[in-house]
Amino acid sequence: MECVFQRIIDKPTVTKLRVISRHQQLIRLDFENGFEAIDAKKLLSDYARCLPGCDVVVLSDYGKGTLVATDRLIAMAREAGKRVFVDPKMPDFSDYQGASVITPNMSEFELVAGASKTERELIEKSSALISRLDLEALLVTRGEHGMTLFQKDQPELHLPAQLREVFDVTGAGDTVISVLAAAMAAGEDLPMATALANMAAGIVVGKLGTATVTVHELRRSAQLSQDAGFGELSQEQLKIAVEDARSHGERIVMTNGCFDILHAGHVSYLSNARRMGDRLIVAVNDDESVGRLKGTGRPINSASQRMAVLAALECVDWVVPFSEDTPEQLICDIRPDYLVKGGDYRAEDVAGYDCVRKNGGDVVILDYQDGCSTSEIIRTIRRSE
Repeated sequence: MECVFQRIIDKPTVTKLRVISRHQQLIRLDFENGFEAIDAKKLLSDYARCLPGCDVVVLSDYGKGTLVATDRLIAMAREAGKRVFVDPKMPDFSDYQGASVITPNMSEFELVAGASKTERELIEKSSALISRLDLEALLVTRGEHGMTLFQKDQPELHLPAQLREVFDVTGAGDTVISVLAAAMAAGEDLPMATALANMAAGIVVGKLGTATVTVHELRRSAQLSQDAGFGELSQEQLKIAVEDARSHGERIVMTNGCFDILHAGHVSYLSNARRMGDRLIVAVNDDESVGRLKGTGRPINSASQRMAVLAALECVDWVVPFSEDTPEQLICDIRPDYLVKGGDYRAEDVAGYDCVRKNGGDVVILDYQDGCSTSEIIRTIRRSE
């Protein structure tokens, strides 16, 4: 590996002060002056000399003034047959025209393309940006909502964030673009490289401070992970995922509930529901609707905790929250092949029954496992106290 530096005597590098409490980064303060004195001619000369020995090019634009003549760097790489990956920071993405892939975070994307209030609007604006900049793809990182890959003339690919406690997001963006580029250089296609980048980012944010990911850690994460594109989704993301599943002939099963304290009865019921089709959706009441349905003191566990536990089950493909007392409107939007409910219900009384039956689906009532009850578990805990 060869590092080619330019030294500017009167310009200090950036100083970053991180405030940490209980192994969590609270704030970062940067002290910097920028590097207007960079020698662009030497940069281009060094770049041209190193280019033939590279498989791919990564341009990481921190907006500090060192990355100059970006359009020329991209043109030289493309002329040499090299893919170019750009982590953008400039408020105008026109400097990155002709790059293979750019990887803005959601704030950077919306600063250029405008706010996206819905998933459909995000898709439309991403497609327009890809066309305008002549990109191969656009990868938007979305924090706790994961990342979404947009490709020219291809359906979008959403990857939920890896479920883990976040200690420090430092370097997550750098990890994404470096693993993405390395995987592509090794011969992986773009969707698989994106999945690996998402896994790597999940590993890094689970470490404190500026951290790296090893091949061993990435391999282990890949072995243990579920299929990319599953986990916790918003309602709009779920609709898109279901459309894709149906295009592959997959049968959709859907159920709903509070799942406040997950117990063996729930697990048995969800496993049986999953066997009825190819994909299982679990719609979860948010905290306010649980309080209205169950009364004071409920839920015991927050919606984010309940969803994380459900998403970790092998039998569950997608978990989605809803705020109404019943998910009837969501069920009518999804139109599952099988709507499943556990307990002592008549099928006709289940919310969403009419929509599902009208669209050719079926409503099935499954028994809970005897002796399992969230309310009884709560009463037992209180008696022991």
